[in-house]
Amino acid sequence: MDPNSDTRNLVDKFKGMANEDIVTELDKSRVPLEVAIENLAHDFNIGTVVRNANAFNVARVHIIGKRKYNRRGAMVTDKYLHIDHFATVDEFVADAHARGMKVVAVDNNRPESRPLQQTKLSPNSVLVFGSESDGISQELLNKSDQAFYIEQLGSTRSINVGCASAVAMYEAVRQLGMIPKDA
Repeated sequence: MDPNSDTRNLVDKFKGMANEDIVTELDKSRVPLEVAIENLAHDFNIGTVVRNANAFNVARVHIIGKRKYNRRGAMVTDKYLHIDHFATVDEFVADAHARGMKVVAVDNNRPESRPLQQTKLSPNSVLVFGSESDGISQELLNKSDQAFYIEQLGSTRSINVGCASAVAMYEAVRQLGMIPKDA
């Protein structure tokens, strides 16, 4: 493909490359962070979380529950990510723990959640996001190793889950020391 005629929303170094080649290149610099989305309500924000996962070049994305989600919000970035599906919370948690990953719930509705600024994230974290209206299920929260919330300064108790995922991923990548100096 001619890089000058490539209309995909890509940085210049990936223009003209096949999707598989882009994935291969991204795999060389993946952040060890993973992201999971509990898809109970067929939330339209899942596509945004997937797009944010690509922006931070996370290692994997996991969809828990319903397999189908609104891919339009992902803006084709799902083509450059490794995405897994788990039908149940138990399957997801078992897989994460078997691979030495720490399940970290991002949820502001639970008393066990701590403020993000007081949370230390490890490199083997899987940040878990729930649905826009209900957050993370109690079942998944009970099986999480850690939980935090993003502090709010205004009158509402939360921000959109797509926005929350960007804030959480940025903070995780910052804590891991993986934000490029020239970014």
